[in-house]
Amino acid sequence: MHPLEVYARKRMEDAKLPGAFIGIAKDGQLQYAEGLGYRDREKQEKITPDTVFGIGSITKSFTCVAIMQLQEAGKLSVHDPVVTYLPEFRTKDVERTKRITIAHLMSHTSGLPSLPTLYYAMRRSMEIDPAVQDNQSSVDLTAHEPIDTYEQLMAFIADLDVELLGEPGTEFSYSNDGYSLLGAIIERVSGQSYESYLKENVLEPAGMKHTVFLIEELGDYEDITTLYTNKKAEEGKEVIAAPLWWDAPSMRAAGFLKSTGRDMLAYAEIFRTGGMVGDVRIVSEESVRQMIGNYAGLEPSRHYGYGFMVTPNFRGGTLIEHGGAIKGVAAQLCIIPEQGIACVVLTNLDGSPSAELLAAAINTAQSLPVEEPIALYPDYSVSADLLNEFIGEYRSGEGEKVQVSLNDEGLELQFQGMTLPLRAVKEDSFVFKLGTGQERYIRFIRSNTGEVSRVAFHFRQLIKEKEEA
Repeated sequence: MHPLEVYARKRMEDAKLPGAFIGIAKDGQLQYAEGLGYRDREKQEKITPDTVFGIGSITKSFTCVAIMQLQEAGKLSVHDPVVTYLPEFRTKDVERTKRITIAHLMSHTSGLPSLPTLYYAMRRSMEIDPAVQDNQSSVDLTAHEPIDTYEQLMAFIADLDVELLGEPGTEFSYSNDGYSLLGAIIERVSGQSYESYLKENVLEPAGMKHTVFLIEELGDYEDITTLYTNKKAEEGKEVIAAPLWWDAPSMRAAGFLKSTGRDMLAYAEIFRTGGMVGDVRIVSEESVRQMIGNYAGLEPSRHYGYGFMVTPNFRGGTLIEHGGAIKGVAAQLCIIPEQGIACVVLTNLDGSPSAELLAAAINTAQSLPVEEPIALYPDYSVSADLLNEFIGEYRSGEGEKVQVSLNDEGLELQFQGMTLPLRAVKEDSFVFKLGTGQERYIRFIRSNTGEVSRVAFHFRQLIKEKEEA
């Protein structure tokens, strides 16, 4: 058995992951394509390179490709203010909002904090899904009417009493709302729906035959995964089938494409070749260069471009990557253009170790041991009296909550029922180690007065709860 498969099967067993596809291409040719486990656990139906999975937020890079095409056509500039195309877009900080550009939305630097909009946009799907009744949502779905249109979404944001995180371009915080607004801009500028624009200008030219927003578009095509999710059980967790695909018509530009391993490796060619899939040009080389530019630092060696995370000095190449997660979905895509490498991981369980499987695929593509760490973080010394400054509870508008506390050993992070030690790696920056051995980066942010006020966790800025007097 291939070492990658041995490693993947162990990780899948630990996570109770029903099925995964792992694909590696070199110079556009499929080198490794393995369906592990099942697309339907109960019927024991196998996974192929043409099995349809959700890709979640990898959709965001497709949205950016569409924006770059419209810029090339002279219909917009990424440096145009958003209000030029969406005059009804506003927040309570009117002047700052006028300075938010399309590029700020693409790079998650608009200053918009995490908002609960996505849940209200998915409300119609979630309310009819038995899996939601079994697992309580982190946001009260009944607190707002469904948000079905871009206009309703902009009205919702306008009514919120939230502070922008900073001047546009200065603060990175992952925003699904920002990408929904990009979908609205694509519609207004192109004169057609976001979905039809993407189909005609990206999916069809790239030969992505089984990539759709709605499963119904596939007709009688049968090679489609069942979705699975975790249900709390008396002993740990139980993985259950949860076949209903969630949808959010006003947020599709942020994360609702479905695709296959074969289609995703075709899409990856755009970024390997500088804009081409086969002999078809999708975008210019300059547009690809702009998409991987440095617009926001994520970690010491990693930044966010337009719809992608980028590590410029990665083992002699540039690592371009993005993941996606939603119920029944955990997916990863990466490209290292200088080495001709593209890897894709598609799974059918949310919370599955897709990032670990991608890391193992990258190592395999580079002829390294499968468990070689993808990122290494040096130790950093922090004085004990400083550690108290980080203690507290931090929350986002999307329902994420983390607690930071101090014990005799040092700082520890609590989230999703786990307690994990924090290791200092830089000023105000730490890492924590997951059960899989992979380390994740977390950075605390200080206010103008020098007090710790937020934490950058899971790419979002979570706000520190004020202590009650």
